[in-house]
Amino acid sequence: MSETFILRTQDLTKEFKGFVAVRSVNLQVRGGEIHALIGPNGAGKTTCFNLLTHFLTPTAGRIFFKGRDITGASPAAIARMGLVRSFQISAVFPHLSVLENVRIALQRKRGASYDFWRSERVLEAHDPRARELIEAVGLAEYADAIAVELPYGRKRALEIATTLALEPEMMLLDEPTAGMTHEDVERISALIKRVAANRTVLMVEHNLSVVEHLSDRITVLARGEVIAEGDYVAVSRHPDVIQAYLGTAHA
Repeated sequence: MSETFILRTQDLTKEFKGFVAVRSVNLQVRGGEIHALIGPNGAGKTTCFNLLTHFLTPTAGRIFFKGRDITGASPAAIARMGLVRSFQISAVFPHLSVLENVRIALQRKRGASYDFWRSERVLEAHDPRARELIEAVGLAEYADAIAVELPYGRKRALEIATTLALEPEMMLLDEPTAGMTHEDVERISALIKRVAANRTVLMVEHNLSVVEHLSDRITVLARGEVIAEGDYVAVSRHPDVIQAYLGTAHA
């Protein structure tokens, strides 16, 4: 694994009218790893994600991506740099097919326009790559299915396909297995492992079994602060983590 930190924060803080949701978080994500951000409800995980992609503006602190200070950059600019949060381009069009959704994401990569007015011939030029992405996420048999009719787990796979269309160097996945059946959890976990083979993944995930089996490194938040960091064995035995999750420092 690379020791280079592709993403890091310096004293990242977010305050809402006197309530500090994220306090002096120093996050360091190594390139090429799957890094999980976990913690009990209200720990500040989603707020932290929103700060990283600038859907929220930090009250204090800095964010660096590939050594560049991206604090204050727009969400679109951050995505163009290669740091992509799945929902940024995966608000799937429910009444279009899987193929059409992925094709739109590929069109989006070309610039600021979806090019809806282009001829069918021009749009179809994206089809080979779209089908490659659909195959990569296990949706080949659903290529012509309407997105709204997909089972929930397959919709999440489609979201990942549309994210991959932007060719991100780093993907931020917010609870990728939330609300899924056991079968879907296994399928999406395998997919995350596969797409992480040549990129960095930072994910917020409540399913600790998924975290244990996928993550190279874990950062634990509680009350907006980092309370532990390390591999699964280390953080699961940390007394502050046990107390945060169980409310008592059992051994």
